[in-house]
Parts: sequence; C-alpha cells; structure tokens
Amino acid sequence: MARRMMSDEVQGQIRELILTRRLAPGDPLPTESELMSLFEVSRNSVREALKALQAVNVVDIRHGFGTYVGSLSLDSFVDGMVFRAAVRHRRGEASLAELLEVREALEAGLIGSVAGDIPEADLGRLRELISAMEREADETGRVSAETDRAFHLALYRSLGNHLLSEVLDAFWAAFHRVREELREERQDERVTLARHQAIVVALEAGDTAGAVTAMRDHFAGIRQVLRRSARD
Repeated sequence: MARRMMSDEVQGQIRELILTRRLAPGDPLPTESELMSLFEVSRNSVREALKALQAVNVVDIRHGFGTYVGSLSLDSFVDGMVFRAAVRHRRGEASLAELLEVREALEAGLIGSVAGDIPEADLGRLRELISAMEREADETGRVSAETDRAFHLALYRSLGNHLLSEVLDAFWAAFHRVREELREERQDERVTLARHQAIVVALEAGDTAGAVTAMRDHFAGIRQVLRRSARD
C-alpha cells in the first residue's frame, strides 16, 4: 500500500512538473536520476510512476533516448470504454446502445451550432467524403470506417475546439471497435449513404432544424439495426 501511495505521489509530482514548466507533447523530461534528486525518491518509485503515466499517454518512454511528454491522447480512455462495453454486452446489457446514445446526444446538439454558418471549405470536404462513400459502396459494398470517421470529424471542424473533436472521435472509435469485435450487424450501405447525404443537403441549405432531424434519423437507423441484431 505504501509503495502504491509513493508511486501515486510521484505521478502527481511529474504531472505538476509538466504543468509548471509548460511542457508540450514531445518535449523531453528530466532523466530518472534528475527526477530522483528533484523529488527525493528512489529509482523504483520514479520508474513505477513513469510506467503508470506512460499507460495513459502522459509520458513517452523511449528506451535508449530518454523520457518525453506523451501525446496526451484519449487512447487509453477509448481502450477502457471498449473493454467495459464488450464485457457488459456479453452479460446481455445494452452497452452498444448506450455508446450510441452518447454519440447522438453530442452530435445532434452540435450540428445545430454549425448548420447556419459552416464554411464553404468544410462543405467541400463533406461533399468529397460523400463521393468517397459512393465509390466505396459501389466498389466494395460497404462504406469504410475511415471515411465515416472523417465525415463526422469534418462536420464540426469549424468550431475549432480540439478537445471536442477528440471526445467525439473517442466515442466514435469506441462504438465502432466494439461493434467490429462483436461482429454486430451493419446498416445497409445505401441507407448509410443516404443518411449522410441528407445531413450535407441540410447544411448546404443552412437548414438548422433539417440538419438536426437528419442527424437524429441517422442515429435512429443505427439504433434500429442494433435492436434487430439483439433479437436475432
């Protein structure tokens, strides 16, 4: 217990060091020996703290080169959500539906913020992605996850909120990873394409209410597939 508390304390000190020195991802951190001297702790305490922080992307240990501020990404958060959802799904709980509900709450709320004032450059990007979806559906019979992911990120690029983009992407990634791992039924690609097209049409017209309706229709279609899959 004392060892765990020491590791937790050193983790907090390393986080504070990153903040007070205003370090950014990729910036070098002091060496193990320097951290030992700075915090007056053992090498084992420093190493345990660094390993724990590496697991959540706060630090990046590059063997033979040193330790750096990590990417600070939400990857570990996504991994935790995916495993939690998979465990709950196996127990017969509606974990996928819950992930979808969170995504819908976020996107149906946000689409209204951009609908009336989305830049032409972003509309152009969305049109490109719709064209890519059409090609993929024709050539492979399915819209790729990468294209769908890019579409949902492009919708809110004009808001300029990096944290928001990361959170949206985290929930997108968690939902799709669980769905793929559990081999859940997919929505008909023609329906998927039509739902995305309806969103773009509403955005092009500056139709806020129509964009919100199109987004909710999109999620309603996915929810219907999940329900059908649960009955099978």
